[in-house]
Amino acid sequence: MARTRKQVAQINVVPMIDVMLVLLVIFMVTAPFINPGQVDLPSVGKTAQSPAQPLEIIIKESGEYQLRNRATGGSARAVTKSALADEIAALHRALPDQPVVIAADKNVRYEEVMNTMTLLQQAQITRIGLLARPAP
Repeated sequence: MARTRKQVAQINVVPMIDVMLVLLVIFMVTAPFINPGQVDLPSVGKTAQSPAQPLEIIIKESGEYQLRNRATGGSARAVTKSALADEIAALHRALPDQPVVIAADKNVRYEEVMNTMTLLQQAQITRIGLLARPAP
């Protein structure tokens, strides 16, 4: 009767421990030579001026355009689409850092909003935003 030998599955961890100890010694020796990086955090302070109030373009469901300058605290006034670019360009020359926001009724076609944004970009206005909820 022949005896069959069972293979014993063992993992020899001694070489792994040797490598880990060598790495530990290397890191311990090199750690004092590494200069810690310094992070320059921005200082928090009061800004010199408050952010500019936006110029608001209101697009009604009926297709009517209204313009409101929040910087002057003015009320919304009706304006035609053809005169919109000229008026905004004139206001933009007076205050170049003033952002422009578009507030459209929820039933206005998105194409009208995109056409208005294209009109603003053609007038060299880069700070354009969309108003999600109009101010009361």
